[in-house]
Amino acid sequence: MVFKMGVFEDVKGNYVKELLAKGVRENNRGMFDFRKIYITKDFIPQAEGSSIVNIGDTKVLVGVKMQIGEPMADNPTDGNLIVSAELLPLAHAEFESGPPSPESIELARVVDRGIRAANSIDLSKLFIESNKVWEIYCDIYVLNYDGNLFDAGTLAVMTALKNTKMPKYEDGKAIYEERNIPLPINSTVVSTTFGKIKDKIIIDPNIHEETALDARLTIANDGKIIRAMQKGLSGSISSKELDDMANISINKYAELNNAINNAVKEE
Repeated sequence: MVFKMGVFEDVKGNYVKELLAKGVRENNRGMFDFRKIYITKDFIPQAEGSSIVNIGDTKVLVGVKMQIGEPMADNPTDGNLIVSAELLPLAHAEFESGPPSPESIELARVVDRGIRAANSIDLSKLFIESNKVWEIYCDIYVLNYDGNLFDAGTLAVMTALKNTKMPKYEDGKAIYEERNIPLPINSTVVSTTFGKIKDKIIIDPNIHEETALDARLTIANDGKIIRAMQKGLSGSISSKELDDMANISINKYAELNNAINNAVKEE
């Protein structure tokens, strides 16, 4: 996800390229270092699950709601997962209210794909009775945009899901006052987003670096297996670069998984 946002950003993009040519990033961050990650869980008491993730100055809020619905025709005994994203105008001057933008649709699909491909949620355990299943709605709200929404979104959704408590089902209806059953989670998925600028590869590009990218690749994994990839922009990525990125992504799993597990509770 890259936004071309005017003369100032072009100047910053050129500055980023000059730094990278010298093997340096802003704030002396390593090529494969994430910015500081801070995660708050259970941020919205009214939701079944929620979280706020900060990666540097990027801030993403996720709320999880569950309701009773009908299963998909091709999976009549599985529950449903629906991920949506909204780029709030308060997050950046270029974001506008209105119908979902292509960028918000891409964000939701990339986050959804990694979680779904890994079968992170045991959707078979969300079956209630004939023609009734639990539907999980994960709503991503971008509160501040400073680059790398894919990784922030995945961390936020995964944290919220792992702390989701399901409503009680009784007499054909959901009892939201009684939420005690954890959502059945099979595995934790994280994503790592790489940027390529000329011959340099970086991880977790900030907003200035995103304006300078030639290519971008987001890799979702569960610590053992690469579950999904999403490439962006027109630049090429060699097979060796792809192998290197895949290995780095797997190696970054422990760091990102620990950030989810160490999420603090809102007081």
